[in-house]
Amino acid sequence: MKLFKQASVFAPKELGVKDVLIAGGKIIEVADDLSQFEHDGVEVIDAKGKILTPGFVDSLVHITGGGGEGGYGTRTPEMTINEAIEGGVTTVIGVLGTDSITRSLENLLAKSYALEEQGISVYSYTGSYHLPAVTVTGSITKDIMLIDKFIGIGEVAIADHRGSQLTVQELAKAASEARVGGMLSNKVGIVSVHVGDGESGVSLLHQVAEQTDIPLSQFYPTHINRSQALLEQGIKLAKAGGVIDFTTSTNEQILASGEVKAAQALAIALEQGVPVSQLTMSSDGNASLPVFDEAGNLTDLQIGEVKSLHQAMVEAVQCFNVPLSDALTSISLSPANILKLKNKGQIKPGLDADINLLCAETLTIEAVYAKGKQLA
Repeated sequence: MKLFKQASVFAPKELGVKDVLIAGGKIIEVADDLSQFEHDGVEVIDAKGKILTPGFVDSLVHITGGGGEGGYGTRTPEMTINEAIEGGVTTVIGVLGTDSITRSLENLLAKSYALEEQGISVYSYTGSYHLPAVTVTGSITKDIMLIDKFIGIGEVAIADHRGSQLTVQELAKAASEARVGGMLSNKVGIVSVHVGDGESGVSLLHQVAEQTDIPLSQFYPTHINRSQALLEQGIKLAKAGGVIDFTTSTNEQILASGEVKAAQALAIALEQGVPVSQLTMSSDGNASLPVFDEAGNLTDLQIGEVKSLHQAMVEAVQCFNVPLSDALTSISLSPANILKLKNKGQIKPGLDADINLLCAETLTIEAVYAKGKQLA
């Protein structure tokens, strides 16, 4: 049992100065004064002057590594538990990307369980960039229904030369299979969509919604800050009922090519009236950050970092005037709700005790707790 005393609680909504009691990996109570629990067997943590937030939810991480677009030597390494902890991330969604040959779903599941044993919460997607989808059971629906870690499919690539150049019906069929699997297992059954830099952008998602019975909300498109044009498309998609995700891992070369910083994209979308409940940021951690020339040749490749999620949240607040509660919501409550992770994303009695303590002045991470256990 642990008692956080006099923390400035952002749940992610600002609650003011509160005491927070946790036990058995769960949040027990949040109140003005819980001094009655200060007795033997209770660890009292002086959180006065600190900000207490939910542990961050990173909805797109290549936990088994990614890359390979430049050959075998450009395959990126697996994520370590310390990379997540350093960034205050207590829940991750593991995915496969371009390479579903040397990166397998079996390995993805094993890595998910390994990270769970090390202390954080992990969910995953079946499939990869390509359709027909790679699966464990031979069926998208069966994978989501029968394998506890799988909550959807992805990240399926559109508007990208590395994707399967999908038709409306091909994407709709996969989305339907994921949707049914989710319905039958009380999971989200969502389709994580990698949106490349092709001119078609998110138009295929609109076509599926217009021509079939699959709603826009079935898709979770990411990399929407890839360009100003794609950001504008993404905002229109969100206003039509969809959700959009901004990628925090980047570098100077990618920004110079036209990418919008995730923190700035979040600010722009909020300014244009998109509810924060439809906006998220994710790290794309341990993915490759490839740069291609006009002929499609790889010219540079770096590695995404999970800690960029926290950095982008801070940047949104300090550089783009996003309210702290909104910035935190985009990396906690919004992804948790979109993905139906009912025990994640909030400081609320009954939910998992995933907690970060931040410096009130700089927003740097000072302590990380996952399911009640201190990891940093």
